Amino acid sequence: MTVVSRADLLAILPELLVMTGGCLLLVLDPLTPPHRKEWLTYLSLATLGAAFVADYWFIGAFTGAPRPAFSGLYVLDAYGTFWKLLLIGISALTVLLAKAHLKLEEIDLPEFYALILLSLSGMMVMVSGADLLVIYLGLELMSLCLYVMAGFKRYELRPLEAAAKYFILGSFSSGILLYGISLLFGRTGSTTLAGIREGIAGLPAGDPILMVAMSLLVVGFGFKVAAVPFHMWTPDVYEGSPTSVTAYMAVASKAASFAAFVRVFLGALGGLKEDWQLLLVAISVATMILGNVVAIVQTNIKRMLAYSSIAHAGYALIGLAVADAFGTASVMLYLAIYAFMNLGAFTVVTMLRRGGLEGDEIDDYTGLAKRNKWAALVMLLFMISLAGIPPTGGFIAKFYIFMAAVGADMTSLAVLAVIFAAVSAYFYLRVVMVMYMRDPGEAVGTPGYGVRVVASPATIAVLLVASAAVLILGIFPDPLVKAAQSAILPLK
Repeated sequence: MTVVSRADLLAILPELLVMTGGCLLLVLDPLTPPHRKEWLTYLSLATLGAAFVADYWFIGAFTGAPRPAFSGLYVLDAYGTFWKLLLIGISALTVLLAKAHLKLEEIDLPEFYALILLSLSGMMVMVSGADLLVIYLGLELMSLCLYVMAGFKRYELRPLEAAAKYFILGSFSSGILLYGISLLFGRTGSTTLAGIREGIAGLPAGDPILMVAMSLLVVGFGFKVAAVPFHMWTPDVYEGSPTSVTAYMAVASKAASFAAFVRVFLGALGGLKEDWQLLLVAISVATMILGNVVAIVQTNIKRMLAYSSIAHAGYALIGLAVADAFGTASVMLYLAIYAFMNLGAFTVVTMLRRGGLEGDEIDDYTGLAKRNKWAALVMLLFMISLAGIPPTGGFIAKFYIFMAAVGADMTSLAVLAVIFAAVSAYFYLRVVMVMYMRDPGEAVGTPGYGVRVVASPATIAVLLVASAAVLILGIFPDPLVKAAQSAILPLK
């Protein structure tokens, strides 16, 4: 009989705190008077703060060398700690964003914050799982919560349609991923990453079952990161979901999925590098092309940001395809910076949710610089950062990704990525043009005409954090670069 030791429980202390907080919110919700339910929001923030401290101070002290837990099914290392701290921070900002946005949508229910905490616990399991089944369980916990959150605005058809599409296609991708795991187990005799790596070393090159299993894992993870051709759910789900949910899916879900993607392919399938490297390069190129080209013709800003998110997945896949220490660090750096600029952009979108205006159409931003110069200014910052223009964090993120490709003798891939980064500047700067170069009078007759754009204290806090991160990381990226480089050491 397997006995769970105290060391095992300490290894998952942040996850236990987050999961306990989520369950506590569900229990306290029906017991709390309506005029006191706002305190449950603060409880979720306190839970995230406690988990951050536990991960940074307590568990972070033991990441000098990887420490297995639960008989090797789980691992404590600097890599997992990096992602957990990032995901906890993203979740806290999302709670603040949702605090104001959900009231406007009339869906300000404590269950939403419970779902964020429970999905976060799944993400934290994903990034530290040392066994494919553990990673799969974490992925499913994350996904089930996101399916519900996508349809949280249940009195409208679009969110329900988005949730249904996401659930059906997500179920297919989960089944494909699980089938790939079963093939790997049948061929190597193990589901642990270390056991799979050892099993592959004893098998002949080009083993057909291994090739099929590897391809199925690419499909499963490709769906979660919204890579082409597994991206078809992204535009509709991003557009139909409440904006705060869209922001969380675009940032936290993508970061956690990439973290597991990197751990599995470098930690377990490193022996098949020559087989999956070219496949990932092809997917990366297709993802960059489709994401950037289709985004050009979008008139809905959430759909534009959806295709932008697809394109950014293509850039991040370059670092994974490089498949070395520098490439891995560049992926971590890229997604950390991407989290702040994308979350900030969606926060500005929520600010236009006033007087029945959704703020979804790019034309709704006509003359925003004259209606609210600060909202226009921060949106300008996030747009140029997403385009990769210095001195923002987006430039640093792309620079390290391209440098990793050049260092791995993938110069042609880097050149192609630079070309499509230039293409992306068109649709990002189009938003800037609408805000600054059109007069508000041109918006007469549109739903947003005459609406005064205001922000709650919670929204302002999110914008301040995101803006500061984008600027500081663009000018002084060295601390984050060093943190990412030190965190990949256990994956070598």
